[in-house]
Amino acid sequence: MKKITVGFLALLFLMTLGGCKKKEKVKVIPPAEKQVAKTGEEVKEKPIPKPVVQEESIEDMSLEEINKKGYLQRIHFDFDKYNIREDQKPILIKNAEWLKAHPTVKILIEGHCDERGTEEYNLALGEKRAKAVRDFLISLGISPDRIKIVSYGKSRPLDPRHNEEAWAKNRRAEFVIIAK
Repeated sequence: MKKITVGFLALLFLMTLGGCKKKEKVKVIPPAEKQVAKTGEEVKEKPIPKPVVQEESIEDMSLEEINKKGYLQRIHFDFDKYNIREDQKPILIKNAEWLKAHPTVKILIEGHCDERGTEEYNLALGEKRAKAVRDFLISLGISPDRIKIVSYGKSRPLDPRHNEEAWAKNRRAEFVIIAK
């Protein structure tokens, strides 16, 4: 009887092993490899579509609304300098791309300074900053007819505090859309 029980259990064990489905090996083909269909023809890869980002039309907005949206971003300058910093160039490049996409838009570039220095000195420095930005945008293909400049010197601080952090914020060029 013991032999029958052991045999029965061994048979039952073998049946459960035989009943398990074997896992299929799936070959993953990297996208760089060409795929060939069973007919021998090359399967062409379909490009992955880029998501479509719908930008708002500025046609139905007032100039005030357009400027509040912040399509054009300000840039900052080092103390007592008017040259465009390397870390600010990508911002200007994006601004130029937006301007190219909106060829009828005209802008005013405002040059600003921190509170240190005389009013006359800061007005001159603010003008140099605005001109440097204008020249950079022109070098990127923006028509000079679309750009006006003004210097406010130290008269319009972004941050009214009297410390280095505030002064760094105030040394800037702002963009104002004046026509669309």
